[in-house]
Formats: sequence, C-alpha cells, structure tokens
Amino acid sequence: VSRASPNLTFVPACLPPDPVEVEELQRFVSNSRRLFVMTGAGISTESGIPDYRSEGVGLYARTDRRPVQHAEFVRSASARQRYWARNFVGWPQFSSHLPNKAHLVLRDWEKLGKLHWLVTQNVDALHTKAGSQRMTELHGCTHRVFCLGCGDQILRSELQEHFEALNPTWKAEAFGVAPDGDVFLTDEQVRNFQVPACRKCGGILKPDVTFFGDTVSQEKVSFVHQRLAESDSMLIAGSSMQVYSGYRFALAAQEKKLPIAVLNIGPTRLDHFASLKLNSRCGELLPLIV
Repeated sequence: VSRASPNLTFVPACLPPDPVEVEELQRFVSNSRRLFVMTGAGISTESGIPDYRSEGVGLYARTDRRPVQHAEFVRSASARQRYWARNFVGWPQFSSHLPNKAHLVLRDWEKLGKLHWLVTQNVDALHTKAGSQRMTELHGCTHRVFCLGCGDQILRSELQEHFEALNPTWKAEAFGVAPDGDVFLTDEQVRNFQVPACRKCGGILKPDVTFFGDTVSQEKVSFVHQRLAESDSMLIAGSSMQVYSGYRFALAAQEKKLPIAVLNIGPTRLDHFASLKLNSRCGELLPLIV
C-alpha cells in the first residue's frame, strides 16, 4: 500500500508530464514485448527517501557527508560502530517507508507480462514491498544482514532487537537522514554504542548491500546480462546512471541495439544515445501509461 500523496521533500522541481512525452513513452512501452527495467534512487524519492546526486535536494548537494566505503567498514571497528549507531537510529523511519505509485505500476506491468525483468540499484526493499518478483536487487538490500566470516544471514529487524538489548540506556537525537537509512550523529554520540558480533562465529556483521568501493558479484552480473539478452527494450527510471555497476547494462543494451527510454529528472549518462529521454517524476508519468 502506498501513501495517498507523494512526499516531494527530496524530489527536484520539474514540470508536469508533457502530453507529447506521455504519448512517446506509451508508444515505447506498447511496442515492447519483453521490457527490461532498471530503477534508481529517483524512483524512491517520492516515498520520502533522499538520493545522492539530485540538484539542490540530494545528499551531496545538502551536506558534505559521503557514504561509508567498503574498505573502511571492513578494516575499522570505529567505522563499523559509527555506521551501525547511525543505522540503528535511522532504521525505524527508513524501514517504514512505503512504495509509491511508480513501484506499484512496475509491479502491475510484471503481472500483465509486459515487464520481463526488473533490476533495481536501490537497497530500500520498496519494490519487494510493492510485490515485484521478477527482480534483481543489484546492490543488495538493507533489510538483510550477513556475517563476513561465516556468511550467516539474519533480518535487519532481528538485529535491531540485538542492538536494543546491548544498548538499553543509549539514546541519540538524529540530525537529518541519508539515502541508505542512516542519520547524522556526532562522534560523541556514537562513542558508547555497542555493536553485536555474529551469533554463530563472532565475526563482523554487515548489511547485505554493496558499499561504495566494493563490486557486485560476477554471478549476479552474469545473471542480469542473461535477463537483458532475453529482453527487447530497456527503460531506465529514476537514475542518472553515474555508477558503472548499473551503467554497464545500458552499454550492453546499446550494443544490442535495443531501444532505450530514460525517465529521470535531470541529465544522465545515457542522454546522448537513448531513444527517448523524459524529464518527469516517475510516480507522475508511469501511472499514465496503459
């Protein structure tokens, strides 16, 4: 279930959909039989989750904060303490976000047999909440946690209970929210936060997401390439495609000469070779497509 009205706090300003653009996207989707869709942070901003790069409202525009790096998380206990403390505070709000109209439309396209495969670069589980099943979470999902030592997996909601048990008197007021569910805390606030180890081997617990500086597994990349090879067109929704892990699939689609439509507020890396570029909100334009 989605909220009745979109949350536009983190959505860049843009004009309403142009009727001509609506008609062009309708024609694109109607001509597709096995549509491959890739989504990015711009599809979730209308659910109240900020992105990194949007002009004026993205994390990079509003703050000097940068996401945690994979090497730093693995190497530094203090970096893990800082990450998990912020994530602990932000989790109740982040996990409560609901899919918006764009997520629901893509779910419906899947049910109708129009959408062949969905690849999301997001880690917010909103496509799963919407009911999408023919889907790959390219960068993982914050709702899962695993051990770097033995590979044991637990739900993030279960880890929240461990955090609460270890930190019964710890409290911190959050200052702002970041795209991956954490919040802004000072070093002083973080200092006494206790982080649990793996219940099975005592190893390091990490969210099941690809941090900056890490790479997507070759197995997952190959799987997505196979789904793309079965498709006859590609739609990018809510992504500037600045991250190569997603951009590579657009390059592969271009090589295969597949028609490519891009729906994103602001410029993208695909603008010079996309068949169609639309500058609208995903949740406003996609529901207009039959």
